[in-house]
Amino acid sequence: MVEFPLKYGCNPNQVPASLYMKDRLPLPFEVLNGKPGYINFMDALNGWQLVKSLQAATGLPAAASFKHVSPAGAAIGLPLSPRLQQACFVADIEGLNDSPVACAYARARGADRLSSFGDFIALSAPCDLTCAQVIAREVSDGIIAPGFTDEALALLRAKRKGNYSIIKMDPDYEPLPVETRDIYGITFEQRFNDAVIDEGLLNNIVTQKTDLSPEARQDLLVALITLKYTQSNSVCLAVDGQAIGIGAGQQSRVHCVRLAAGKADLWQLRQHDKVLGLPFLPEVGRAARDNAIEAYLLAGDDPAFSGSWPSLFSREPQPFTALEQRSFLDSLQGVALGSDAFFPFPDSILRAVKSGVSFVAQPGGSLRDQDVIDCCDEHGLVMAMTGLRLFHH
Repeated sequence: MVEFPLKYGCNPNQVPASLYMKDRLPLPFEVLNGKPGYINFMDALNGWQLVKSLQAATGLPAAASFKHVSPAGAAIGLPLSPRLQQACFVADIEGLNDSPVACAYARARGADRLSSFGDFIALSAPCDLTCAQVIAREVSDGIIAPGFTDEALALLRAKRKGNYSIIKMDPDYEPLPVETRDIYGITFEQRFNDAVIDEGLLNNIVTQKTDLSPEARQDLLVALITLKYTQSNSVCLAVDGQAIGIGAGQQSRVHCVRLAAGKADLWQLRQHDKVLGLPFLPEVGRAARDNAIEAYLLAGDDPAFSGSWPSLFSREPQPFTALEQRSFLDSLQGVALGSDAFFPFPDSILRAVKSGVSFVAQPGGSLRDQDVIDCCDEHGLVMAMTGLRLFHH
């Protein structure tokens, strides 16, 4: 048995700590730089599964931004519009849209920039120099990918004073069909969750409206695959090949939707002219801008906002009132929503509609399925029942 020693477990008092495989050798990864820890590896290995599944389902390179064993963002490598590039702070990266893997990570990081601060990155394709340039400017703990170009590796090795964690994953590794874990000294055993998420899951459409465009199908797959590796209960909103709001680890379904939809709303609002035109001083960094933008959006027309952030702006920002924000959000549609389990009540659909959701995929199986279907019909949504629950703990 080859053992990979770790500094400590989830917390510094949890020592000793290590990684090993009980049944076969060698370990399916190589640490190229840094000293990734217990939680880093949990994020890395969950993230790797997510992006590998996304690429298998869509045929495009994928990226995920993980924090505390749930994704803050996930995306496939579609080009970014100029407006989205500006909102993701990558408009100055030359040749960005020529690198699908760089586009995937720029989108994944841009989904929820506050939550992605200090993330662990997963890429389904080798990291090229353009992607490394996107990563180099962000606060991040490490990366897992199937490979790195020489230029990308050199740039990433310079992060965190040379201590940035870089893991090269064997792309051909497949886990054993049975997995185990210990909780409180008791061993749990179950079949590895090898359920395949593909377009076949979207064929059982139960609403009056039945049209799912290729883009909507792709977004629903992004949402469902993201949920497969998100701590439950969970809901994901997606559009244009990326998750834009993830509600993870909530005890009630409607709270998952509120959390995911609220994050999706902020993502949409970040691309509004008032936000893109905020008069930040040139020396203000990305992290400070992220925090200020969220505070600005949550403040609405509260006059206290400007007084709280006076050192960031060259002039006082124009208020972005709650009424203006609501009007902007009400103009949106075409967002996809996936749920890892059934909706017990229509309240989740009612909240989702306020965030532009037009397409829904969920397992079904509730006693009130018909109430949920009727609510979708009332608001003109298309809903597929997948029959596949996606709990992840």
